[in-house]
Amino acid sequence: MPETSQQTSAPGTSPYEQLTGSYTIDPVHSTLGFSVRHAMISNVRGKFDSFEGLLKIDGARPALSEAHVSVQTESLDTGIEDRDAHLKGPDFFDSANFPVMAFRSTRIVQAGDDRFRLLGSLRIKDIELPLTLDIEYGGAALDASGQHRIGFEGRATLRRSDWGLSWNAALETGGVLVSDKVTLILDISAVQVDRTDA
Repeated sequence: MPETSQQTSAPGTSPYEQLTGSYTIDPVHSTLGFSVRHAMISNVRGKFDSFEGLLKIDGARPALSEAHVSVQTESLDTGIEDRDAHLKGPDFFDSANFPVMAFRSTRIVQAGDDRFRLLGSLRIKDIELPLTLDIEYGGAALDASGQHRIGFEGRATLRRSDWGLSWNAALETGGVLVSDKVTLILDISAVQVDRTDA
């Protein structure tokens, strides 16, 4: 296992200054997942298996950092084939016509020690709306291959109907089959790349 490097900084400097650079998200060691209430009594969890992203970190001025992520909607996986087919179909993501959803940051605000609010916009289908992610920096490490890595965890809550994913069914006992509220859950490992690669 890689050892997490210690953060040290001189007085008056940012503790993140050493992280400055461009990073690509490592999909093998990252998870883009979600959770949604089902039938009013339990949660269904899923994830996307195919995605890519670029992080541009300005460690001296974190507010100037950027994040760009694209996700293949066809890669959605909840563990049940019939349900996945429905979610990829016209009632939800309509993956055949809208194969990619994307997030791009517009601003980053520090919210405490190692915690940030990542403001940006999320595009699903042909609708692009603001989205705010609560992010926690997990640390930096030099892995077994000599690559510099950084890690983040993040969460956001959204209403899927705002992006046109409004299908639902009424339950005989009251309520609806699928909650409108969806929680996004991110666990990101990103590898530093050369400036020319970025």
